[in-house]
Parts: sequence; structure tokens; C-alpha cells
Amino acid sequence: MSSHAPMPAAERLAEPMRSRWSPSVFDARHRLTADQLGDVIEAARWAPSWGNIQPWAFLVLERDGAGHDVLLDHLSRGNRSWVPQASAVVLAAAKVAADPDDATDKGVKGEAESCYDLGQAAAHLTLQATALGLAVHQFGGFDKDAVATALGVPSHYRLLTGIALGRHGDPDRADDDTAAREQRERRRRPAETFVHAGAWGRAWSPATTGSTR
Repeated sequence: MSSHAPMPAAERLAEPMRSRWSPSVFDARHRLTADQLGDVIEAARWAPSWGNIQPWAFLVLERDGAGHDVLLDHLSRGNRSWVPQASAVVLAAAKVAADPDDATDKGVKGEAESCYDLGQAAAHLTLQATALGLAVHQFGGFDKDAVATALGVPSHYRLLTGIALGRHGDPDRADDDTAAREQRERRRRPAETFVHAGAWGRAWSPATTGSTR
């Protein structure tokens, strides 16, 4: 079994959740098409949203563009080896307050709710990209304040993450550290360590479902 395949029990997941993973090697020659970008953004647009406020915003930074160069200047050391190879990076921001220059803007439910909704939009984008056969790797290692300032993100939005998109590349062409990431076995904590049944501290398992104890 490939180290990227889900561990036992996860094979019951529907596609594209089952095959989604986060590669660190991208094909630096690949370019996204307008249709591919349009489809992943459309998936994000239709994510669930509290009260249909849709408090998310995205910045599409295609490789070799001016905005992309700004991001590269502010990447953390661990991301400098692989993010530049991706075809594009989509920066994700949550709306956290009303637009001070728009008297009709009623703002948002709250910062926590906005971040929650943005997470759902990012997940939809990621799964749609995976369904299209694209490689996707989300990351947070960059100077968000510096990038937000340089790219003109308004103060009522909070820049949170980057989503690298492209085509999976050849690990043999990557540096040793990046190539090693490709071989990591995918694992997750057992559900009973983070899912509680009825009250906090009582571990949930399929066996507890329907129990009245």
C-alpha cells in the first residue's frame, strides 16, 4: 500500500477525500488553466456559510506574477524549497469586521465564525482541486502581516493561509528534505481520542452510537 493511501478504516471515505494528501513536490513547468482555477473558486463559493454571509476572500497568485514574488519574499524557511514550484498559490482571508468605508456593510457574525466559514470554503476548494487531479498543499508559514500590507489586503480582513496548487512533480528532482516529505506515512489520531459521546471525557466509538447509558 502506498504511504499516501489512507490507513485502515479510511478506505471507506468517498472520493476525493480518500485520495487527498499534501505533496511537497510540484512540477515547476505546469500552468493552471482558466477552467481549473474557475472550478476550484466556484467550489469555494458554494461552501456552507453561517447566514449566507460568505465572509471569505481569496487572492490568486500565479507563479511568476508580481503578487507571487511578494509572497516568496516572505515565506518561512521550511516553505521556501517547495512553494515556489507550485503553479499558483491561493491566499485565504477571513472577513473579521465591517468595511469602515461602506456604511451599508453589516459586518460579520464574529471572527471565530468567519474563520470557521473560511475553513469550509478552503476545504471545498481543496477537494475540488483534488477531484480535478491537481496537487494541493495548504500552509501557514509566511509573514501574513507583511504580505497583507504589500498586497493591499484591507484591515477588516485577516489573512490566514496559503493554498498551493499545481501538478505533482518528480521527487527525484527535489532536494533531500523535500523529497523525504513525500515518503511520510499518512496517519491520524484515533477518533476516540478527540470525539466525545454525550459528555466530555467519554470516548466515542461506533459502539456508543445509539447507546442510552
